[in-house]
Amino acid sequence: MNIGPDTVALVTGASRGLGYATALELARQGAHVIALAKTVGGLEDLADEIEAVGGSSTLVPLDITDEGGLQRMCLAIHERWGHLDLLVHCAAHAVLLSPVAHVAEKDFDRMWAVNARATQRIIAMTEPLLKAAEEGTAVFMNDPRSGEKFFAGYGATKAAAQAIVDSWAAETVTIGPRVLTFLPNPMPTGIRARFFPGEDREKLTSTTDEAKRMLADIS
Repeated sequence: MNIGPDTVALVTGASRGLGYATALELARQGAHVIALAKTVGGLEDLADEIEAVGGSSTLVPLDITDEGGLQRMCLAIHERWGHLDLLVHCAAHAVLLSPVAHVAEKDFDRMWAVNARATQRIIAMTEPLLKAAEEGTAVFMNDPRSGEKFFAGYGATKAAAQAIVDSWAAETVTIGPRVLTFLPNPMPTGIRARFFPGEDREKLTSTTDEAKRMLADIS
Protein backbone atom coordinates (compact mmCIF):
# COMPACT_ATOMS: atom_id res chain seq x y z
CA MET A 1 0.00 0.00 0.00
CA ASN A 2 1.06 3.60 -0.54
CA ILE A 3 1.15 5.72 2.60
CA GLY A 4 0.31 9.36 2.03
CA PRO A 5 -2.06 12.24 2.81
CA ASP A 6 -5.16 10.14 2.17
CA THR A 7 -4.10 7.32 4.51
CA VAL A 8 -6.08 6.82 7.71
CA ALA A 9 -4.05 4.70 10.14
CA LEU A 10 -4.93 3.35 13.58
CA VAL A 11 -1.99 2.50 15.86
CA THR A 12 -2.58 0.76 19.18
CA GLY A 13 -0.09 0.96 22.02
CA ALA A 14 0.90 4.35 20.61
CA SER A 15 2.06 6.04 23.81
CA ARG A 16 5.46 4.35 23.93
CA GLY A 17 7.87 1.94 22.24
CA LEU A 18 7.27 0.65 18.74
CA GLY A 19 3.70 1.95 18.66
CA TYR A 20 4.90 5.49 19.39
CA ALA A 21 7.65 5.29 16.77
CA THR A 22 5.28 3.82 14.18
CA ALA A 23 2.66 6.51 14.74
CA LEU A 24 5.28 9.22 14.38
CA GLU A 25 6.75 7.70 11.21
CA LEU A 26 3.29 7.34 9.66
CA ALA A 27 2.66 11.01 10.37
CA ARG A 28 5.99 11.92 8.78
CA GLN A 29 4.86 10.06 5.67
CA GLY A 30 1.64 12.08 5.57
CA ALA A 31 -0.91 9.70 7.09
CA HIS A 32 -3.54 10.84 9.55
CA VAL A 33 -2.77 8.86 12.69
CA ILE A 34 -5.39 7.66 15.13
CA ALA A 35 -3.27 6.96 18.20
CA LEU A 36 -4.75 4.65 20.83
CA ALA A 37 -3.25 4.05 24.26
CA LYS A 38 -4.24 4.29 27.90
CA THR A 39 -1.33 6.57 28.88
CA VAL A 40 -2.50 10.14 28.29
CA GLY A 41 0.89 11.74 28.87
CA GLY A 42 2.56 9.58 26.23
CA LEU A 43 -0.18 10.38 23.73
CA GLU A 44 0.21 14.10 24.37
CA ASP A 45 3.96 13.84 23.79
CA LEU A 46 3.27 11.97 20.56
CA ALA A 47 0.81 14.63 19.40
CA ASP A 48 3.42 17.33 20.02
CA GLU A 49 6.00 15.43 17.95
CA ILE A 50 3.51 14.78 15.16
CA GLU A 51 2.60 18.45 15.06
CA ALA A 52 6.31 19.36 14.94
CA VAL A 53 6.77 17.29 11.75
CA GLY A 54 3.68 18.80 10.15
CA GLY A 55 1.50 15.74 10.65
CA SER A 56 -2.02 15.25 11.95
CA SER A 57 -3.40 12.96 14.61
CA THR A 58 -6.45 12.00 16.61
CA LEU A 59 -5.74 10.86 20.15
CA VAL A 60 -7.77 8.04 21.70
CA PRO A 61 -6.93 7.70 25.43
CA LEU A 62 -8.44 4.27 25.93
CA ASP A 63 -7.62 0.91 27.48
CA ILE A 64 -7.48 -1.66 24.66
CA THR A 65 -9.69 -3.96 26.76
CA ASP A 66 -12.54 -1.39 26.88
CA GLU A 67 -15.03 -2.95 24.44
CA GLY A 68 -17.51 -0.10 24.58
CA GLY A 69 -14.76 2.45 24.03
CA LEU A 70 -13.48 0.56 21.01
CA GLN A 71 -17.00 0.43 19.57
CA ARG A 72 -17.37 4.19 19.93
CA MET A 73 -13.98 4.77 18.35
CA CYS A 74 -14.77 2.59 15.34
CA LEU A 75 -18.14 4.29 14.90
CA ALA A 76 -16.39 7.67 14.94
CA ILE A 77 -13.90 6.44 12.30
CA HIS A 78 -16.79 5.26 10.14
CA GLU A 79 -18.68 8.52 10.49
CA ARG A 80 -15.64 10.70 9.73
CA TRP A 81 -13.77 8.71 7.07
CA GLY A 82 -15.93 5.73 6.16
CA HIS A 83 -12.94 3.38 6.17
CA LEU A 84 -9.60 2.52 7.74
CA ASP A 85 -6.57 2.05 5.50
CA LEU A 86 -4.15 0.65 8.05
CA LEU A 87 -4.24 -0.98 11.47
CA VAL A 88 -0.94 -1.45 13.31
CA HIS A 89 -1.59 -3.37 16.52
CA CYS A 90 1.30 -2.83 18.92
CA ALA A 91 -0.51 -2.92 22.27
CA ALA A 92 0.82 -5.60 24.61
CA HIS A 93 1.18 -6.28 28.31
CA ALA A 94 3.87 -8.11 30.26
CA VAL A 95 4.98 -8.47 33.86
CA LEU A 96 8.26 -9.56 35.38
CA LEU A 97 9.22 -13.11 34.45
CA SER A 98 8.40 -15.88 36.90
CA PRO A 99 8.12 -19.67 37.08
CA VAL A 100 4.82 -21.14 35.89
CA ALA A 101 3.63 -21.95 39.41
CA HIS A 102 4.20 -18.37 40.56
CA VAL A 103 2.37 -16.44 37.84
CA ALA A 104 -0.18 -14.35 39.72
CA GLU A 105 -3.77 -14.88 38.60
CA LYS A 106 -4.38 -11.15 38.14
CA ASP A 107 -1.23 -10.84 36.02
CA PHE A 108 -2.19 -13.77 33.81
CA ASP A 109 -5.73 -12.46 33.40
CA ARG A 110 -4.45 -9.02 32.39
CA MET A 111 -2.01 -10.48 29.85
CA TRP A 112 -4.79 -12.64 28.44
CA ALA A 113 -7.12 -9.65 28.19
CA VAL A 114 -4.58 -7.38 26.47
CA ASN A 115 -2.50 -9.78 24.41
CA ALA A 116 -5.08 -12.32 23.25
CA ARG A 117 -8.66 -11.22 23.80
CA ALA A 118 -8.06 -7.65 22.64
CA THR A 119 -6.43 -8.95 19.46
CA GLN A 120 -9.62 -10.77 18.49
CA ARG A 121 -11.73 -7.78 19.55
CA ILE A 122 -9.77 -5.23 17.49
CA ILE A 123 -10.03 -7.57 14.48
CA ALA A 124 -13.78 -7.90 14.85
CA MET A 125 -14.31 -4.18 15.19
CA THR A 126 -11.97 -2.92 12.47
CA GLU A 127 -12.57 -5.58 9.81
CA PRO A 128 -15.54 -3.73 8.22
CA LEU A 129 -13.55 -0.48 8.15
CA LEU A 130 -10.51 -2.17 6.60
CA LYS A 131 -12.68 -3.91 3.99
CA ALA A 132 -14.13 -0.54 3.04
CA ALA A 133 -10.66 0.74 2.09
CA GLU A 134 -9.09 0.13 -1.32
CA GLU A 135 -6.04 -1.58 0.19
CA GLY A 136 -6.99 -2.22 3.79
CA THR A 137 -4.03 -3.66 5.68
CA ALA A 138 -3.60 -4.90 9.24
CA VAL A 139 -0.20 -5.53 10.83
CA PHE A 140 0.37 -7.42 14.08
CA MET A 141 3.52 -7.71 16.16
CA ASN A 142 4.85 -11.19 16.83
CA ASP A 143 7.05 -12.05 19.80
CA PRO A 144 7.37 -15.85 19.96
CA ARG A 145 8.24 -16.92 23.50
CA SER A 146 6.23 -20.12 23.78
CA GLY A 147 8.08 -22.75 25.78
CA GLU A 148 10.83 -20.47 27.06
CA LYS A 149 11.45 -20.73 30.79
CA PHE A 150 9.76 -18.08 32.92
CA PHE A 151 7.69 -16.83 29.94
CA ALA A 152 4.57 -18.91 30.65
CA GLY A 153 2.06 -16.07 30.95
CA TYR A 154 3.41 -13.77 28.27
CA GLY A 155 4.43 -16.60 25.95
CA ALA A 156 1.06 -18.34 26.16
CA THR A 157 -0.99 -15.20 25.56
CA LYS A 158 1.18 -14.00 22.67
CA ALA A 159 1.01 -17.47 21.10
CA ALA A 160 -2.77 -17.33 21.37
CA ALA A 161 -2.79 -13.90 19.75
CA GLN A 162 -0.65 -15.17 16.88
CA ALA A 163 -2.98 -18.13 16.35
CA ILE A 164 -5.89 -15.69 16.06
CA VAL A 165 -3.99 -13.55 13.56
CA ASP A 166 -2.89 -16.55 11.49
CA SER A 167 -6.49 -17.77 11.23
CA TRP A 168 -7.70 -14.34 10.15
CA ALA A 169 -4.91 -14.10 7.58
CA ALA A 170 -5.95 -17.47 6.11
CA GLU A 171 -9.60 -16.44 6.02
CA THR A 172 -8.95 -13.16 4.20
CA VAL A 173 -6.44 -14.20 1.54
CA THR A 174 -8.92 -13.78 -1.31
CA ILE A 175 -11.46 -11.38 0.19
CA GLY A 176 -9.26 -8.96 2.17
CA PRO A 177 -8.16 -7.13 4.13
CA ARG A 178 -4.48 -7.93 3.87
CA VAL A 179 -3.23 -9.36 7.18
CA LEU A 180 0.48 -9.29 7.98
CA THR A 181 2.73 -10.23 10.88
CA PHE A 182 5.89 -8.31 11.73
CA LEU A 183 8.70 -9.75 13.85
CA PRO A 184 10.70 -6.82 15.26
CA ASN A 185 14.36 -7.06 16.12
CA PRO A 186 15.13 -6.65 19.85
CA MET A 187 14.44 -3.03 20.84
CA PRO A 188 14.99 -1.00 24.05
CA THR A 189 11.31 -1.02 25.04
CA GLY A 190 9.72 -1.10 28.47
CA ILE A 191 8.52 -4.66 27.99
CA ARG A 192 11.97 -5.90 27.04
CA ALA A 193 13.45 -4.13 30.07
CA ARG A 194 11.16 -6.25 32.27
CA PHE A 195 12.46 -9.40 30.60
CA PHE A 196 16.18 -8.57 30.38
CA PRO A 197 16.93 -5.79 32.89
CA GLY A 198 20.69 -6.18 32.76
CA GLU A 199 21.35 -6.16 29.03
CA ASP A 200 23.18 -3.38 27.15
CA ARG A 201 20.29 -1.43 25.61
CA GLU A 202 22.63 0.54 23.35
CA LYS A 203 23.21 -2.64 21.32
CA LEU A 204 19.49 -3.01 20.54
CA THR A 205 17.77 -1.74 17.41
CA SER A 206 15.95 1.56 17.83
CA THR A 207 12.15 1.60 17.68
CA THR A 208 12.41 4.25 14.96
CA ASP A 209 14.48 1.98 12.73
CA GLU A 210 12.07 -0.92 13.27
CA ALA A 211 9.06 1.27 12.53
CA LYS A 212 10.64 2.37 9.26
CA ARG A 213 11.46 -1.25 8.35
CA MET A 214 7.94 -2.38 9.08
CA LEU A 215 6.33 0.34 7.00
CA ALA A 216 8.74 -0.33 4.15
CA ASP A 217 7.76 -4.01 4.27
CA ILE A 218 4.05 -3.26 3.84
CA SER A 219 4.45 -0.72 1.05
